[in-house]
Amino acid sequence: MRSARYRFNVLIAVVFVSGFAQGMLLPLLAILLEKAGVSSGVNGLSASAFYIGILLISPFIEKPLHTFGYKKLIVTGIAVTCVSVLVLPLWQAIWFWFILRVIIGIGDHIFHFATQVWLTSMSAEKKRGRNIAIYGVSFGLGFGIGPVMTRLVDIHYALPFMIAAALCILSLVFLIKIDNEYPENITTPDVQSTWKRYGKVFRMSWAGLLGTFGYGFIETAVHSNFPVYAIRQGLGVEAVSILLPAFAVGALIFQVPLGLLSDRFGRKPILIISLLIGGLSFLAMNVNNSLVYLTVMFVIAGLFLGSLFSMGITYMADLLPRELLPAGNILAGICFSLGSIFGPLIGGFSIQFFEEGSIFYTIGGMMLLLFTALIFFKPIRSTQSVAGDV
Repeated sequence: MRSARYRFNVLIAVVFVSGFAQGMLLPLLAILLEKAGVSSGVNGLSASAFYIGILLISPFIEKPLHTFGYKKLIVTGIAVTCVSVLVLPLWQAIWFWFILRVIIGIGDHIFHFATQVWLTSMSAEKKRGRNIAIYGVSFGLGFGIGPVMTRLVDIHYALPFMIAAALCILSLVFLIKIDNEYPENITTPDVQSTWKRYGKVFRMSWAGLLGTFGYGFIETAVHSNFPVYAIRQGLGVEAVSILLPAFAVGALIFQVPLGLLSDRFGRKPILIISLLIGGLSFLAMNVNNSLVYLTVMFVIAGLFLGSLFSMGITYMADLLPRELLPAGNILAGICFSLGSIFGPLIGGFSIQFFEEGSIFYTIGGMMLLLFTALIFFKPIRSTQSVAGDV
């Protein structure tokens, strides 16, 4: 049997692949559709297909997790993603890509759901912030490298897709070596009790879910809308390949420090500070449109907003008893996908119908709205220490 530390390291390494695939596909497909003459609104709608897939699969994955265990769900999710990525370059049609993006969203969420529940349940509370932050760093590293692949289309149209698929296959090789495990079982005799449980989870942990919603909103608005905005403002693809990784660099630098700070001072105050500074940094991007200034501001925004998902998941796990973590992670995925759908839709139409800089006002305004809501949250249940393996 492999050790808990080995299993943790494999999961952290494998999540890099998911981040890489997402980070590559969002700007790459947005740029290709923009060059094909697709409107920014329709482009944003196409980007939301990935997160529609998350919404579609979310109500149906808790039971398979209990039936088949973590490992089998992770392998299934990666396999679905791998096949879909390989099919993407075969035909450039917006409806065809929309369907494939829905399927990729389904596969990716199956993988992330199982991985997040496994990590949160195996982590001791005093180390949970650090562990989930490391998870976020690995995903963010892949997400930051992904946009660089947009340049490879000049070598061969299918090359970025082939690289992403190869990494998926490599991750499956590592997964074979870890043992399967199952979450703690709970009694759910009927559908009504299931929905009541989700309602209870939401009432107890909606503050943590705000973090996952906010990250979904900013991730897709930045990676799907900003490339379109940059091209229309004359910044070009080269600027996109610099600014998007700049956001990821900020997230990588501060992900673990924020996790450690939240372990020491609490999740809520760190989330509040992050939303405030991150929101203001986006509003400040309207002051100057030079590449150097925007790069600095993207790094600052990444420092404080790049950890929203990991901090939100960690806060949610703190607020819930261990047997409700699968349901909590389902709601986290739903909130993330809702934010990810609203992000490109609102951002895309703001670019299409309003003045220059509206994308920055849209993102900054949403972060400050979440900041205001979080201030008024009062936990229903005091956090309890939970034993863990790592």
